[in-house]
Amino acid sequence: MKYNSFFKIILFGFVCAFIATSCVKEGPLGPAGADGKDGAAGAAGKDGKDANETCIICHAPGAVDRIAVEFQYSKHEEGEAAIEEAGNVGCTPCHAQEAFIYVVENKTPSTFVYNETTKRYDNKYAATPGTAYGRLLCATCHSSIHKTYASSDLPALTTTAAVPLTMWGGAKTVNLTADGGSSNLCVKCHQPRPQTNLQNGNVQDYVAVAANPKTLAFDAENPTATTNIVRPSYRMHIHYGSVGAIYAGVGGVEFAGSIQYTSSAHPAVASCKDCHMGPMYGTSTAGASGGHTFKAKGNLTTCNAAGCHSTPVTPTTANLWVNPRNEIKGLLDALAAKLVVNGVEILNRDKDAETNLWLGLTKNNYDGYLNVYDPSLNPGVGTDNVTGPFQNAAPAGSWTAEQKAYNLSLPKLSLTNAQYGALINFQLCLREYSLGIHNYAYSKALLTNSAAVL
Repeated sequence: MKYNSFFKIILFGFVCAFIATSCVKEGPLGPAGADGKDGAAGAAGKDGKDANETCIICHAPGAVDRIAVEFQYSKHEEGEAAIEEAGNVGCTPCHAQEAFIYVVENKTPSTFVYNETTKRYDNKYAATPGTAYGRLLCATCHSSIHKTYASSDLPALTTTAAVPLTMWGGAKTVNLTADGGSSNLCVKCHQPRPQTNLQNGNVQDYVAVAANPKTLAFDAENPTATTNIVRPSYRMHIHYGSVGAIYAGVGGVEFAGSIQYTSSAHPAVASCKDCHMGPMYGTSTAGASGGHTFKAKGNLTTCNAAGCHSTPVTPTTANLWVNPRNEIKGLLDALAAKLVVNGVEILNRDKDAETNLWLGLTKNNYDGYLNVYDPSLNPGVGTDNVTGPFQNAAPAGSWTAEQKAYNLSLPKLSLTNAQYGALINFQLCLREYSLGIHNYAYSKALLTNSAAVL
Protein backbone atom coordinates (compact mmCIF):
# COMPACT_ATOMS: atom_id res chain seq x y z
CA MET A 1 0.00 0.00 0.00
CA LYS A 2 2.97 2.33 0.69
CA TYR A 3 4.27 1.89 -2.83
CA ASN A 4 0.82 2.65 -4.30
CA SER A 5 0.53 5.88 -2.36
CA PHE A 6 4.03 6.93 -3.41
CA PHE A 7 3.30 6.41 -7.11
CA LYS A 8 0.01 8.31 -6.85
CA ILE A 9 1.89 11.31 -5.38
CA ILE A 10 4.45 11.23 -8.20
CA LEU A 11 1.68 11.01 -10.88
CA PHE A 12 -0.21 13.91 -9.32
CA GLY A 13 2.94 16.01 -9.50
CA PHE A 14 3.40 15.40 -13.22
CA VAL A 15 -0.24 16.36 -13.96
CA CYS A 16 0.08 19.60 -12.04
CA ALA A 17 3.28 20.48 -13.86
CA PHE A 18 1.59 19.87 -17.27
CA ILE A 19 -1.36 22.11 -16.40
CA ALA A 20 0.92 24.85 -15.18
CA THR A 21 3.00 24.93 -18.35
CA SER A 22 -0.17 24.93 -20.52
CA CYS A 23 -1.38 28.11 -18.99
CA VAL A 24 1.86 30.03 -19.53
CA LYS A 25 1.57 32.61 -22.40
CA GLU A 26 3.75 31.80 -25.45
CA GLY A 27 6.64 34.22 -25.94
CA PRO A 28 7.64 35.97 -29.22
CA LEU A 29 9.30 34.00 -32.01
CA GLY A 30 13.01 34.08 -32.27
CA PRO A 31 14.88 35.39 -35.34
CA ALA A 32 14.59 33.28 -38.55
CA GLY A 33 17.40 30.89 -39.21
CA ALA A 34 19.63 31.15 -42.27
CA ASP A 35 18.29 29.72 -45.55
CA GLY A 36 19.44 26.27 -46.52
CA LYS A 37 21.67 25.71 -49.55
CA ASP A 38 19.82 25.34 -52.93
CA GLY A 39 19.85 21.95 -54.58
CA ALA A 40 21.66 21.35 -57.91
CA ALA A 41 19.89 22.84 -60.96
CA GLY A 42 18.34 20.26 -63.32
CA ALA A 43 16.97 20.45 -66.91
CA ALA A 44 13.52 21.97 -67.06
CA GLY A 45 10.77 19.57 -68.27
CA LYS A 46 8.56 20.43 -71.24
CA ASP A 47 5.06 21.65 -70.58
CA GLY A 48 2.40 19.02 -71.28
CA LYS A 49 -0.45 19.66 -73.73
CA ASP A 50 -3.72 20.84 -72.34
CA ALA A 51 -6.04 17.82 -72.75
CA ASN A 52 -9.10 20.00 -73.10
CA GLU A 53 -7.53 21.92 -75.98
CA THR A 54 -6.77 18.66 -77.82
CA CYS A 55 -10.19 17.10 -77.34
CA ILE A 56 -12.06 20.21 -78.39
CA ILE A 57 -10.55 20.00 -81.87
CA CYS A 58 -13.17 17.33 -82.55
CA HIS A 59 -15.56 17.51 -79.60
CA ALA A 60 -16.96 20.91 -80.41
CA PRO A 61 -20.52 21.83 -81.42
CA GLY A 62 -19.41 22.39 -85.01
CA ALA A 63 -17.51 19.11 -85.37
CA VAL A 64 -18.20 15.69 -83.83
CA ASP A 65 -21.13 16.93 -81.78
CA ARG A 66 -22.86 18.08 -84.96
CA ILE A 67 -21.98 14.86 -86.78
CA ALA A 68 -23.43 12.77 -83.95
CA VAL A 69 -26.75 14.61 -84.22
CA GLU A 70 -26.85 14.17 -88.00
CA PHE A 71 -26.06 10.48 -87.62
CA GLN A 72 -29.24 10.05 -85.56
CA TYR A 73 -31.20 10.55 -88.80
CA SER A 74 -29.24 7.86 -90.63
CA LYS A 75 -30.47 4.35 -91.30
CA HIS A 76 -26.99 3.17 -90.30
CA GLU A 77 -27.64 4.41 -86.77
CA GLU A 78 -30.84 2.41 -86.32
CA GLY A 79 -28.77 -0.75 -85.98
CA GLU A 80 -31.68 -3.16 -86.37
CA ALA A 81 -29.84 -5.50 -88.73
CA ALA A 82 -26.76 -5.49 -86.49
CA ILE A 83 -28.90 -6.83 -83.65
CA GLU A 84 -30.92 -9.25 -85.78
CA GLU A 85 -27.85 -10.70 -87.50
CA ALA A 86 -25.55 -10.81 -84.46
CA GLY A 87 -23.61 -14.08 -84.59
CA ASN A 88 -24.27 -14.59 -88.30
CA VAL A 89 -20.74 -14.67 -89.75
CA GLY A 90 -21.99 -14.42 -93.35
CA CYS A 91 -24.22 -11.35 -93.00
CA THR A 92 -22.40 -9.28 -90.36
CA PRO A 93 -19.47 -8.14 -92.56
CA CYS A 94 -21.98 -5.59 -93.88
CA HIS A 95 -24.29 -5.32 -90.89
CA ALA A 96 -22.02 -5.19 -87.82
CA GLN A 97 -19.08 -2.95 -86.95
CA GLU A 98 -16.62 -5.51 -85.59
CA ALA A 99 -17.30 -7.93 -88.45
CA PHE A 100 -16.72 -5.18 -91.03
CA ILE A 101 -13.45 -4.19 -89.37
CA TYR A 102 -12.43 -7.87 -89.33
CA VAL A 103 -12.88 -8.45 -93.09
CA VAL A 104 -11.08 -5.18 -93.87
CA GLU A 105 -8.12 -5.80 -91.57
CA ASN A 106 -7.75 -9.40 -92.74
CA LYS A 107 -8.30 -8.55 -96.42
CA THR A 108 -10.85 -11.37 -96.51
CA PRO A 109 -11.22 -12.39 -100.18
CA SER A 110 -14.56 -12.70 -101.94
CA THR A 111 -13.48 -15.76 -103.91
CA PHE A 112 -15.21 -19.12 -103.48
CA VAL A 113 -13.02 -22.04 -102.34
CA TYR A 114 -13.52 -25.70 -103.25
CA ASN A 115 -14.13 -27.99 -100.27
CA GLU A 116 -12.65 -31.46 -100.79
CA THR A 117 -14.89 -32.94 -98.10
CA THR A 118 -18.24 -31.69 -99.34
CA LYS A 119 -17.21 -31.53 -103.02
CA ARG A 120 -18.78 -28.09 -103.19
CA TYR A 121 -17.55 -24.51 -103.14
CA ASP A 122 -17.69 -22.37 -100.00
CA ASN A 123 -18.11 -18.63 -99.78
CA LYS A 124 -15.26 -17.51 -97.52
CA TYR A 125 -16.25 -13.85 -97.35
CA ALA A 126 -17.29 -13.98 -93.72
CA ALA A 127 -16.44 -12.81 -90.22
CA THR A 128 -15.66 -15.04 -87.24
CA PRO A 129 -18.00 -15.99 -84.38
CA GLY A 130 -15.98 -13.69 -82.12
CA THR A 131 -16.37 -10.65 -84.38
CA ALA A 132 -19.91 -11.06 -85.69
CA TYR A 133 -21.43 -8.27 -83.62
CA GLY A 134 -21.62 -4.52 -83.10
CA ARG A 135 -23.92 -1.73 -84.22
CA LEU A 136 -22.59 0.55 -86.94
CA LEU A 137 -20.93 3.48 -85.20
CA CYS A 138 -18.13 5.99 -85.86
CA ALA A 139 -15.34 3.39 -85.77
CA THR A 140 -17.01 1.40 -88.57
CA CYS A 141 -15.92 3.96 -91.15
CA HIS A 142 -13.25 5.90 -89.25
CA SER A 143 -10.35 3.66 -88.30
CA SER A 144 -8.18 5.97 -86.18
CA ILE A 145 -10.53 7.56 -83.68
CA HIS A 146 -8.80 8.18 -80.33
CA LYS A 147 -5.45 6.82 -81.50
CA THR A 148 -3.47 10.07 -81.48
CA TYR A 149 -6.19 12.32 -80.04
CA ALA A 150 -5.48 14.84 -82.78
CA SER A 151 -7.62 16.19 -85.60
CA SER A 152 -5.99 13.71 -87.98
CA ASP A 153 -7.86 10.83 -86.31
CA LEU A 154 -11.29 11.62 -87.71
CA PRO A 155 -10.71 11.82 -91.50
CA ALA A 156 -8.88 8.47 -91.65
CA LEU A 157 -11.19 5.92 -93.33
CA THR A 158 -11.30 2.21 -92.58
CA THR A 159 -10.64 1.35 -96.23
CA THR A 160 -10.41 3.06 -99.62
CA ALA A 161 -9.09 -0.02 -101.44
CA ALA A 162 -10.68 -1.39 -104.62
CA VAL A 163 -13.58 -3.76 -103.93
CA PRO A 164 -13.77 -7.23 -105.53
CA LEU A 165 -17.52 -7.86 -105.90
CA THR A 166 -18.84 -10.79 -103.89
CA MET A 167 -21.63 -11.27 -106.47
CA TRP A 168 -18.94 -12.23 -108.96
CA GLY A 169 -16.72 -14.11 -106.53
CA GLY A 170 -14.05 -11.46 -107.04
CA ALA A 171 -14.00 -11.81 -110.84
CA LYS A 172 -15.11 -8.18 -111.19
CA THR A 173 -13.75 -5.29 -109.15
CA VAL A 174 -15.01 -1.81 -108.38
CA ASN A 175 -12.44 0.95 -107.98
CA LEU A 176 -13.90 4.45 -107.71
CA THR A 177 -10.95 6.84 -107.53
CA ALA A 178 -12.72 10.20 -107.12
CA ASP A 179 -12.18 11.86 -103.74
CA GLY A 180 -9.27 9.61 -102.91
CA GLY A 181 -11.29 6.41 -103.31
CA SER A 182 -13.68 7.24 -100.47
CA SER A 183 -16.58 5.71 -102.42
CA ASN A 184 -14.89 2.31 -102.20
CA LEU A 185 -15.63 2.41 -98.47
CA CYS A 186 -19.34 2.67 -99.29
CA VAL A 187 -19.25 0.01 -102.03
CA LYS A 188 -17.59 -2.44 -99.62
CA CYS A 189 -21.08 -2.97 -98.16
CA HIS A 190 -23.43 -1.45 -100.72
CA GLN A 191 -22.87 -4.20 -103.28
CA PRO A 192 -24.97 -7.17 -104.46
CA ARG A 193 -24.66 -10.51 -102.74
CA PRO A 194 -23.77 -13.64 -104.76
CA GLN A 195 -26.14 -16.30 -106.00
CA THR A 196 -24.69 -19.77 -106.12
CA ASN A 197 -24.85 -22.51 -108.72
CA LEU A 198 -27.32 -25.22 -107.69
CA GLN A 199 -24.98 -28.03 -108.68
CA ASN A 200 -21.64 -27.15 -107.10
CA GLY A 201 -22.21 -24.20 -104.78
CA ASN A 202 -19.83 -21.97 -106.74
CA VAL A 203 -20.72 -18.40 -107.54
CA GLN A 204 -23.07 -18.18 -110.51
CA ASP A 205 -21.43 -17.80 -113.94
CA TYR A 206 -23.29 -14.73 -115.17
CA VAL A 207 -21.19 -14.51 -118.34
CA ALA A 208 -22.49 -17.94 -119.37
CA VAL A 209 -26.03 -16.90 -118.46
CA ALA A 210 -25.80 -13.87 -120.75
CA ALA A 211 -24.19 -15.86 -123.58
CA ASN A 212 -26.87 -18.60 -123.59
CA PRO A 213 -30.21 -16.84 -123.11
CA LYS A 214 -32.39 -19.68 -124.44
CA THR A 215 -30.89 -22.37 -122.17
CA LEU A 216 -33.04 -23.41 -119.22
CA ALA A 217 -31.72 -22.14 -115.91
CA PHE A 218 -34.34 -24.35 -114.24
CA ASP A 219 -36.48 -27.05 -115.83
CA ALA A 220 -39.56 -27.56 -113.64
CA GLU A 221 -40.39 -30.78 -115.49
CA ASN A 222 -37.02 -32.19 -114.52
CA PRO A 223 -36.17 -30.48 -111.19
CA THR A 224 -33.21 -32.79 -110.45
CA ALA A 225 -31.47 -32.28 -113.80
CA THR A 226 -27.76 -31.55 -113.51
CA THR A 227 -28.20 -28.75 -116.03
CA ASN A 228 -30.32 -26.74 -113.57
CA ILE A 229 -28.22 -23.91 -112.19
CA VAL A 230 -30.85 -22.37 -109.92
CA ARG A 231 -34.04 -23.34 -108.08
CA PRO A 232 -36.73 -20.63 -108.19
CA SER A 233 -37.94 -19.37 -104.81
CA TYR A 234 -39.61 -16.28 -103.46
CA ARG A 235 -36.34 -14.72 -102.25
CA MET A 236 -34.16 -15.69 -105.18
CA HIS A 237 -32.35 -12.36 -105.39
CA ILE A 238 -29.07 -10.47 -105.14
CA HIS A 239 -30.05 -8.83 -101.83
CA TYR A 240 -30.50 -5.05 -101.53
CA GLY A 241 -27.14 -3.30 -101.89
CA SER A 242 -27.15 -3.07 -105.66
CA VAL A 243 -26.09 0.59 -105.91
CA GLY A 244 -22.33 -0.03 -105.81
CA ALA A 245 -22.41 -2.24 -108.89
CA ILE A 246 -24.76 0.04 -110.83
CA TYR A 247 -22.87 3.22 -109.92
CA ALA A 248 -19.57 1.67 -111.01
CA GLY A 249 -21.11 0.32 -114.22
CA VAL A 250 -20.27 -3.33 -113.57
CA GLY A 251 -22.00 -6.37 -112.16
CA GLY A 252 -25.10 -6.73 -114.31
CA VAL A 253 -25.93 -9.70 -116.53
CA GLU A 254 -24.83 -8.05 -119.76
CA PHE A 255 -26.89 -9.54 -122.57
CA ALA A 256 -25.80 -8.53 -126.05
CA GLY A 257 -28.14 -5.90 -127.47
CA SER A 258 -28.62 -2.62 -129.24
CA ILE A 259 -27.08 -0.50 -126.48
CA GLN A 260 -23.43 -0.69 -125.49
CA TYR A 261 -22.54 -0.96 -121.81
CA THR A 262 -21.06 2.40 -120.91
CA SER A 263 -21.29 4.61 -117.83
CA SER A 264 -22.43 8.12 -117.12
CA ALA A 265 -19.90 10.69 -115.91
CA HIS A 266 -20.83 10.28 -112.25
CA PRO A 267 -18.52 7.38 -111.24
CA ALA A 268 -15.50 9.08 -112.82
CA VAL A 269 -15.90 12.61 -111.47
CA ALA A 270 -18.07 12.34 -108.36
CA SER A 271 -18.01 10.38 -105.13
CA CYS A 272 -20.76 9.07 -102.88
CA LYS A 273 -19.77 11.80 -100.42
CA ASP A 274 -20.32 14.55 -103.00
CA CYS A 275 -24.05 13.88 -103.26
CA HIS A 276 -24.92 12.10 -100.03
CA MET A 277 -22.96 14.24 -97.56
CA GLY A 278 -23.67 17.79 -98.67
CA PRO A 279 -24.83 20.48 -96.24
CA MET A 280 -27.46 19.30 -93.77
CA TYR A 281 -30.91 20.00 -95.16
CA GLY A 282 -34.42 19.24 -94.02
CA THR A 283 -38.04 20.09 -94.70
CA SER A 284 -41.28 18.57 -93.53
CA THR A 285 -41.71 16.87 -96.91
CA ALA A 286 -38.18 15.80 -97.78
CA GLY A 287 -36.99 14.92 -94.29
CA ALA A 288 -33.46 15.33 -93.00
CA SER A 289 -30.71 14.77 -95.58
CA GLY A 290 -27.07 15.61 -96.16
CA GLY A 291 -24.17 15.38 -93.74
CA HIS A 292 -23.92 12.14 -91.80
CA THR A 293 -27.53 11.23 -92.55
CA PHE A 294 -26.06 10.00 -95.88
CA LYS A 295 -29.36 10.84 -97.52
CA ALA A 296 -29.61 12.85 -100.72
CA LYS A 297 -33.39 13.11 -101.03
CA GLY A 298 -34.47 16.68 -101.70
CA ASN A 299 -30.90 17.97 -101.32
CA LEU A 300 -29.37 18.39 -104.77
CA THR A 301 -27.28 21.48 -104.02
CA THR A 302 -24.05 19.48 -104.28
CA CYS A 303 -24.84 18.72 -107.93
CA ASN A 304 -24.09 22.37 -108.66
CA ALA A 305 -20.65 22.37 -107.07
CA ALA A 306 -17.60 23.45 -109.05
CA GLY A 307 -16.68 20.93 -111.71
CA CYS A 308 -20.16 19.38 -111.80
CA HIS A 309 -23.44 20.76 -113.17
CA SER A 310 -23.36 24.46 -113.95
CA THR A 311 -27.14 24.47 -114.27
CA PRO A 312 -28.87 24.16 -110.88
CA VAL A 313 -30.43 20.75 -110.33
CA THR A 314 -33.69 20.44 -108.41
CA PRO A 315 -36.35 17.72 -108.17
CA THR A 316 -38.18 19.57 -110.96
CA THR A 317 -35.24 19.91 -113.39
CA ALA A 318 -36.44 18.26 -116.60
CA ASN A 319 -33.29 17.10 -118.41
CA LEU A 320 -31.17 16.20 -115.37
CA TRP A 321 -33.77 14.70 -113.03
CA VAL A 322 -37.37 14.30 -114.13
CA ASN A 323 -36.90 12.97 -117.67
CA PRO A 324 -34.15 10.37 -117.02
CA ARG A 325 -35.98 9.05 -113.97
CA ASN A 326 -39.22 8.73 -115.90
CA GLU A 327 -37.40 6.90 -118.70
CA ILE A 328 -35.80 4.36 -116.34
CA LYS A 329 -39.14 3.87 -114.59
CA GLY A 330 -40.72 3.17 -117.97
CA LEU A 331 -38.00 0.65 -118.82
CA LEU A 332 -38.52 -1.14 -115.49
CA ASP A 333 -42.25 -1.36 -116.18
CA ALA A 334 -41.61 -2.60 -119.72
CA LEU A 335 -39.24 -5.31 -118.50
CA ALA A 336 -41.69 -6.39 -115.81
CA ALA A 337 -44.39 -6.74 -118.47
CA LYS A 338 -42.17 -9.25 -120.30
CA LEU A 339 -41.34 -11.29 -117.21
CA VAL A 340 -44.50 -13.34 -117.69
CA VAL A 341 -45.10 -17.09 -117.86
CA ASN A 342 -48.35 -18.39 -119.40
CA GLY A 343 -49.90 -14.95 -119.10
CA VAL A 344 -49.02 -14.56 -115.40
CA GLU A 345 -46.33 -12.14 -114.25
CA ILE A 346 -43.58 -13.69 -112.19
CA LEU A 347 -42.57 -10.54 -110.28
CA ASN A 348 -44.07 -9.88 -106.87
CA ARG A 349 -46.16 -6.77 -106.23
CA ASP A 350 -46.21 -5.10 -102.82
CA LYS A 351 -48.06 -1.88 -102.01
CA ASP A 352 -47.09 -1.86 -98.34
CA ALA A 353 -44.60 0.94 -97.56
CA GLU A 354 -43.32 -0.98 -94.54
CA THR A 355 -42.16 -3.98 -96.55
CA ASN A 356 -41.51 -2.48 -99.98
CA LEU A 357 -38.60 -0.04 -99.81
CA TRP A 358 -39.09 0.75 -103.51
CA LEU A 359 -42.77 1.65 -103.34
CA GLY A 360 -43.72 3.95 -106.18
CA LEU A 361 -40.64 3.34 -108.30
CA THR A 362 -42.70 1.15 -110.66
CA LYS A 363 -46.31 1.33 -111.80
CA ASN A 364 -47.29 -1.91 -110.08
CA ASN A 365 -45.03 -1.46 -107.01
CA TYR A 366 -42.75 -4.43 -107.63
CA ASP A 367 -40.20 -5.29 -104.94
CA GLY A 368 -37.94 -7.50 -107.07
CA TYR A 369 -38.96 -10.80 -105.46
CA LEU A 370 -40.08 -13.78 -107.51
CA ASN A 371 -43.78 -14.44 -106.91
CA VAL A 372 -43.50 -18.10 -105.93
CA TYR A 373 -45.76 -19.70 -103.33
CA ASP A 374 -44.38 -19.66 -99.80
CA PRO A 375 -46.86 -19.62 -96.89
CA SER A 376 -44.35 -18.08 -94.47
CA LEU A 377 -42.33 -15.66 -96.62
CA ASN A 378 -44.96 -14.80 -99.23
CA PRO A 379 -48.34 -14.96 -97.47
CA GLY A 380 -49.78 -12.07 -99.47
CA VAL A 381 -50.17 -9.67 -96.53
CA GLY A 382 -50.03 -6.11 -97.86
CA THR A 383 -49.60 -7.25 -101.46
CA ASP A 384 -51.82 -7.47 -104.52
CA ASN A 385 -51.54 -11.26 -104.52
CA VAL A 386 -53.12 -13.47 -101.89
CA THR A 387 -50.50 -16.17 -102.42
CA GLY A 388 -47.81 -16.87 -104.98
CA PRO A 389 -49.33 -18.16 -108.24
CA PHE A 390 -46.46 -20.56 -109.01
CA GLN A 391 -45.39 -23.83 -107.45
CA ASN A 392 -42.43 -23.79 -105.08
CA ALA A 393 -39.90 -26.41 -106.19
CA ALA A 394 -38.52 -26.83 -102.66
CA PRO A 395 -41.27 -26.91 -100.00
CA ALA A 396 -40.01 -26.43 -96.44
CA GLY A 397 -40.34 -29.26 -93.96
CA SER A 398 -42.31 -26.96 -91.66
CA TRP A 399 -45.19 -26.65 -94.11
CA THR A 400 -48.45 -28.35 -93.22
CA ALA A 401 -49.86 -31.17 -95.30
CA GLU A 402 -52.53 -28.79 -96.60
CA GLN A 403 -49.92 -26.24 -97.66
CA LYS A 404 -47.88 -28.87 -99.47
CA ALA A 405 -50.97 -30.16 -101.24
CA TYR A 406 -51.95 -26.64 -102.30
CA ASN A 407 -48.42 -26.02 -103.58
CA LEU A 408 -48.64 -29.10 -105.82
CA SER A 409 -51.88 -27.80 -107.33
CA LEU A 410 -50.16 -24.67 -108.66
CA PRO A 411 -48.56 -24.42 -112.11
CA LYS A 412 -44.86 -25.19 -112.30
CA LEU A 413 -42.33 -22.49 -113.06
CA SER A 414 -39.41 -23.05 -115.43
CA LEU A 415 -36.95 -20.24 -116.13
CA THR A 416 -34.68 -19.61 -119.10
CA ASN A 417 -31.33 -17.91 -118.69
CA ALA A 418 -32.90 -14.86 -120.32
CA GLN A 419 -35.64 -14.70 -117.68
CA TYR A 420 -33.22 -15.44 -114.87
CA GLY A 421 -30.72 -12.78 -115.98
CA ALA A 422 -33.45 -10.24 -116.69
CA LEU A 423 -34.82 -10.78 -113.18
CA ILE A 424 -31.39 -10.04 -111.71
CA ASN A 425 -31.02 -6.91 -113.84
CA PHE A 426 -34.48 -5.78 -112.77
CA GLN A 427 -33.47 -6.18 -109.12
CA LEU A 428 -30.21 -4.30 -109.68
CA CYS A 429 -31.87 -1.35 -111.41
CA LEU A 430 -34.87 -1.16 -109.07
CA ARG A 431 -32.96 -1.49 -105.83
CA GLU A 432 -30.25 1.08 -106.61
CA TYR A 433 -33.19 3.38 -105.79
CA SER A 434 -32.34 6.49 -107.81
CA LEU A 435 -34.14 5.44 -111.03
CA GLY A 436 -30.96 5.81 -113.03
CA ILE A 437 -29.50 8.98 -111.53
CA HIS A 438 -26.52 7.05 -110.13
CA ASN A 439 -25.61 5.74 -113.58
CA TYR A 440 -28.23 6.44 -116.23
CA ALA A 441 -26.27 4.99 -119.18
CA TYR A 442 -25.55 1.63 -117.56
CA SER A 443 -29.08 1.26 -116.16
CA LYS A 444 -30.63 1.99 -119.56
CA ALA A 445 -28.40 -0.56 -121.29
CA LEU A 446 -29.19 -3.35 -118.79
CA LEU A 447 -32.96 -2.81 -118.91
CA THR A 448 -33.21 -2.27 -122.68
CA ASN A 449 -31.08 -5.28 -123.63
CA SER A 450 -32.80 -7.51 -121.06
CA ALA A 451 -36.25 -6.69 -122.47
CA ALA A 452 -34.99 -7.30 -126.01
CA VAL A 453 -33.53 -10.73 -125.22
CA LEU A 454 -36.89 -11.83 -123.78
